[in-house]
Formats: sequence, C-alpha cells, structure tokens
Amino acid sequence: MTQSASAPGPARPSAPDPWAATGAMFAGVVLLVDGILAVVKGIAGIASDEVYTRISNYTFKFDVTAWGWIHLILGVFLVVVGWGVLKGSAWAWGVGIGLAALNLIANFVWLPYQPVWAIISIALDTFVIWALCAHRAKPVI
Repeated sequence: MTQSASAPGPARPSAPDPWAATGAMFAGVVLLVDGILAVVKGIAGIASDEVYTRISNYTFKFDVTAWGWIHLILGVFLVVVGWGVLKGSAWAWGVGIGLAALNLIANFVWLPYQPVWAIISIALDTFVIWALCAHRAKPVI
C-alpha cells in the first residue's frame, strides 16, 4: 500500500471574488465621476460665495472660496487616478485608496454646506476604498 503525501508548496491564491473584481473596475469609474463632481463643486464655490449656505458657528469654518479650491484640486487628482485605475496602472491603486480617503474626510467636513451631496460622495468614496482594497490586480511587469 502506497501512501501519497502531497508536498507542501506555496499556498494557492484563492479565486478572485467576482464582486471585488467588478467593483474594482467600477471604482475607477466612480473615481472619475466623483472627481468630476468635485471639480463642479469647486468651480461653483470659487465662482460665487452665494452658491452654498453660509455656516456661522461651525468648527471647521473655511471661506467658501477656500472650499472651492480644495474640491477643485482634489477633483482633478481623482479624475487622473480614476483614469489610471481604469487603465490598470499599478500606481493608481494605492493612490486611489489614499485620495478616496482624503476626499472622504473633505466631504465629511463639507457636510454642513451640502449634506446630501456630501453623504453621497462619502458613500462613493467608501465603496472605492473597499473595492480597491478587496481586489488585488495582477502586477504588470
């Protein structure tokens, strides 16, 4: 009677989660859309201080024009990184997670000015962070 023992070898990678794989591609699209929305928010804030409601006693009080520049700059970076994720660039994955987290924080602080829009952006950024962390793309070498 022969005994066959399997040799211990490198662990086989588990099959990729189809939700995460599809979500990672969708995350690139969401980064693009969220970036474009941030650019629009930024342009609106820079163009006129009367677009958004003024908050008198808010802890994180900035001028609306300053918020406009913050959103505009973040939006441009989000669009570039979203395009990189869609093209499969390795650098875009980590940068996308970091920028989505930064945009999430900016939208949290932006809540009193546009609560519904900020909550939608926070939800989108949370999904982007999950999707980019859950799916591991094959490294391009």
